Parts: sequence; C-alpha cells; structure tokens
Amino acid sequence: MTELSDRDAELVSAHEQERPARRLTGTLRLGVWIVGGLLSAYSLVVVFRPVEALEHRLTFLAVALPLVFLCYRSGISSALRRVRGAAPPSQEEARRDVVDRPGVGDWLLAAAALAVLVYPLLDIDAFRDRGSGAALTGLDIAAGLVLTVLLLEAVRRTVGWSLTIICLIFLAYAYFGAYLPIGWTIGHRGFDLAQIVSQLYTGTEGFFGVPMQVAASYIILFTIYGAVLDYSGASKFFIDLSFAAFRKSRAAPGRTVTTAGFLLGTVSGSGVATTVSLGSVAWPVLRRAGYPKEAAGGILASGGIGAILSPPTLGAAAFIIAEYLKVSYLEVLVYATIPTILYYLGIFLSIEIDSRRFGTHAVPVDAPKAGRLLLRFGYHFSSLILIIVLMALDRSAFQSVVIATAIAFALSFLDPEHRMGPKRTAQALAKGTLEVLPVTAVCAAAGIIVGVITQTGLGLNLSAIIVDVAAGNLILTTFMSGVAVMLLGLAVPVTASFIIAAVIIAPALTTLGVTSAEAYMFVFYYAVLSEVSPPTALSAVAAAAITGGNTYKTMMMTWRYTLPAFLVPFAFVLTPNGQALLGQGPIGTVLLMTAVSAVAVAALAMATGGVTGWPERLLATVAAVLLLFLEPGPIVAGLAVLAVAAAVHLIRRRRVPA
Repeated sequence: MTELSDRDAELVSAHEQERPARRLTGTLRLGVWIVGGLLSAYSLVVVFRPVEALEHRLTFLAVALPLVFLCYRSGISSALRRVRGAAPPSQEEARRDVVDRPGVGDWLLAAAALAVLVYPLLDIDAFRDRGSGAALTGLDIAAGLVLTVLLLEAVRRTVGWSLTIICLIFLAYAYFGAYLPIGWTIGHRGFDLAQIVSQLYTGTEGFFGVPMQVAASYIILFTIYGAVLDYSGASKFFIDLSFAAFRKSRAAPGRTVTTAGFLLGTVSGSGVATTVSLGSVAWPVLRRAGYPKEAAGGILASGGIGAILSPPTLGAAAFIIAEYLKVSYLEVLVYATIPTILYYLGIFLSIEIDSRRFGTHAVPVDAPKAGRLLLRFGYHFSSLILIIVLMALDRSAFQSVVIATAIAFALSFLDPEHRMGPKRTAQALAKGTLEVLPVTAVCAAAGIIVGVITQTGLGLNLSAIIVDVAAGNLILTTFMSGVAVMLLGLAVPVTASFIIAAVIIAPALTTLGVTSAEAYMFVFYYAVLSEVSPPTALSAVAAAAITGGNTYKTMMMTWRYTLPAFLVPFAFVLTPNGQALLGQGPIGTVLLMTAVSAVAVAALAMATGGVTGWPERLLATVAAVLLLFLEPGPIVAGLAVLAVAAAVHLIRRRRVPA
C-alpha cells in the first residue's frame, strides 16, 4: 500500500480543504475500523439487494455521521489557545494532539447523531407519511433541528467554517424571507421551523437528497475500489510504470509526473493528496533533471488536479451530474473524455517547451523496464477497463465497480507482497468508509442548500438575476458564471461548490439555450479548477511546500499548465459545435472538432511557453481564440494566423546567433 509519510500527511492536512482525521490508536481504532468495514460491506451488499431510497440514506448516515465526530477533532482547544494568545504547542504536545482520543463531548455528539437517524427507521412509513402530510410531531421537529445542528458541526470539523456559514445563511433566508423588502426578486413568504424541518428531514429533498444519494451509493463504492487497488499494489505499479515509460527524453521527468498523476487518479480522488503523493517521489527526480522549483511545482499541481478530471474515476461532482441529468455514469465519462485529452495534451506540450527553455535532461531512474512491468503487473489495468466494458454492456455503475473491485481483489493474489488476505481486506474496507466521511458530511449539509433553494424558488430567482445583469448576453453570462464558480470554489470544497453552482448558476446558462449537459460540465470544470486558481490554489500551495519554491510563482506556473482546461469549457458552451467536445454529435464532427481544439491547445502552449517573442505569442493567442470558436470561418482564420506566428518565429530564430 502507498502510505504517506508523516511530513506528507501534514502537507495534505495543511493544504487540503478536507481536514485531517484523528490518528486513533488501540481498541478505539480497531472499533472504528470494524464499524467502517461493516458500513463498506453493507454498501456492497445493497448494490445487489436494493433498499428503499430514504431508508438506505438514513442507514448510511446513521453510521457515517457518528464516525465523523469520533474521527475528526473539534479544534476547540486550538481555538482557545489562539484566543488566549498562548504560545504554540511544543513538539511533544503537538504529537500528543495529533494522536488523540475523542472526549466526552465527541461521544455525546456521536450518540445524538445515532439517535436522531435511527429514530425515523423505527417506523419509516409513518415517518414519511407525517412529513408528506405536514403533520410532524414535536419529537420529529426536535430531532430534525438536532440533526441540522449536528450536520453543521460535522461540516465545520471536516471542511471548516466556510460551508457552515453558507448553510446558516440559507437557513436564515428560509426562515426570515418574509422580512425582505417588498419588491426584492429573492423575497418569499417565509417558512416556520416545522416546514423547514419537513423539507430537510422527512423526505429526499433535503439532507437525504441527490448529494446524499451520491455519497451513499457512488462515492462509497469508488472509495472502496480505490482502497482495494491501493492495498493490492496498484499505486506502486502506476508510479513505477510512469518512470519506466519515459527514460531517455529530456522531457521525460515532466511527462512521467503527469502520467503518474493520471494513473493515481484511479486511486485518489483528491488533487492535493495526489500532488503530495507524486511530490514525495517525483520532486527529487525533477530537481536532478534541472527543473526550477516553481516549474516543478506547477507540473506536480497540474498532474495532481488531473486526478479529479480524468476518467474512469472522476471526482464526486461527476456522480452528481449523472443523477441530476438522469443519465448513466458512462455517459458522463464520455462527456469528460475529450476535455481530458485536451487537458493532458496542453500539459505535455508545455512540458516539452519547458524542457528546452530550462535545458532539462534525462535522469537515470532505478526502475524495471516498462515491458517487464506490464507483463508482471499489467493486470492492475484490467479492473479499470472492466468498469467501462460492463457499463457499456448496460450494467449499472454500482454493479460495474463492485465487480471490478472483486476482480482487483482476486488478482491481488498474483503478487505475494500485496495479496489481499483477511487483514488487508479488512483494512481496505475500513479505509473505503473512512475516506468518504468528509464527503458524506458535505453532501448531507449541501442538502440544506438544495432543500432551501427548492422550497423557496431561490434558484430560478438568482439565475434570472444573473441573466438580467448580463443583459441576456450568453458570452457575458458564461464569463460571470465561470468567475462565480471559481470564487465559490475558493471558499468551499469542490463537491459543495459544484452542488451550489449546479442549482443556482447552471439554470442561468440553460435559460439562454445551453443544454443541461454543457451547463453542468462547465460548472464541473470550473469547480475543480478552483484548486489551481490564485489566490488560494490549494494544489499549487502544497506543491510549493514540497519544492520550496515561491508560492505565487508556482501558482502561475500551474495556471499556465492548466490553461486549456479554463478555455475549453467556454468552447462547448458558447459555440454550436461545442457539443462535439462532449462526444455528442456525428463521429466525423466529433473528430474534426477534437483535432481543431488540439491545434488550439498547441497555440496556447506556444503563447505561454516563454521560448517565443511577443509577436508570436500575441498571434498564437489570437489563433487559439479563433480556433476555439469551432466554426469554419474562424477555424480557417485561426489556422492562417497560427501559420503566420510560426513563420515569424522561424524568421526571428534564424536572425538570432546560436
């Protein structure tokens, strides 16, 4: 299994929006792992023995939420220390603080969470009827209010105050909406506590809505699959294969890191965690190859964020897209395929340019030959391929990933070092649950936002305001939407920012004629790209911490490597042929538009590469923009401008002495 060192774990916790869990020990650790393993086992069984939706989500959260309070610290002691102005803890105190145990308050919160979630399960039919008939009892209302408070605390512990405050604002809006000035578009009649609790607690519109369904079905299964791959040695194989595949080229170190990031994306759904995992292995190689600290950090961060963008295991938001659009997860993978190809093409071209710009060279790495690795451990790819094949054969995503997990488990016995015996199997099952806890808290709390928006009609009102401010102009609306999603992503995790934007911003785009698939994919990419966007750029900050480079310069290098990912979403929203970049339309059109977009990405790499003069850069930028219109006239003009840029570069190059 690929384990992070203590230093790497600290880097992840410092720069990841999801906060670090306690490092439990002894009997308590064993108990938590047993409960986590049982929840994973339950999730696997439910795939083939379905349970009614509300009952399943209640059961899943009844186990997951108490675990959040036991596994994540409240942070109260640290806050009190800051308020009192006390000195930072000593190294020994910090070590004791990391390896800690839940207090009485944590156990009480866990017990309360279990009680308010088991209570509806005692007679779920009657509970559902009371909610639909607006006949809630006092106990129903009290339990719903307690669960609301518990979810807010769980989100605060796992991802911080930002999302908690946003949820509180939405709750206040639902309750005090009637007090807003008359004439405000977002005003409404207001709802009392019973009505709010009924919306959030007793059905599938609030806590137990689509986000919770995704966490309890899709995400838990894929985290189990990732854990099994990890424990079976796939992570080590992917990194070794990446180093073995690019040995002799001077651009090999950069390409190796990017390829490893793509492969590790099947195991880790976190951009920061993938960046740190790569950095601990790849930074020494990049340094020996001659990469400056900031450029190396940019490669690490862009490769890490690719873990969330790349099929077949996209980030959590991709599963929510499938639920919102009522399409198969395979179709979402089709949507993501061409943008992913363009994303990595841009990175590879930039790396190739930088290898000349920085004068990098090949670095000998002690790794087996690629062919030998593939012959010995290539079976790790089989389960990944199997997921796609099974979904293409009309198997559900749930069944496909469970079968692939079973295959990965069985194939682990081909490697004596990583065979999945009883202990490793139990650890993988437990890890699957423990890794989904922060996402579960976020998804359940996001139900507050979605529930309030549905109850008050806020989504339609806000989307109408966006369209009005943009004067009905699609280009301006799209630009405003991209900026809004990125700003939202600076404050909350990717999953939460996508959910909020999907119910508020996406309708503004669909109102102007953009298809739902294009709107949701646009929101998805900009929610993900917030992790590499200044001024926070979490993945870039983590990479800079590893390389010791300047943080701001590392952010800008990351931005340069990921630039195509910022511009391509505009193409499939603003242009009639843009749907081809989502794999929609005649195959000839799809291939042609993909080729044109690839040339546009090459032009962007030329414009940002730093090895050409400003005339060529300006011409290449104009060419890229024209090409991304994906219409015959602009395409011809873009190719002509790019040809001029290339000619200017060749002429200027001949005039410069070697």
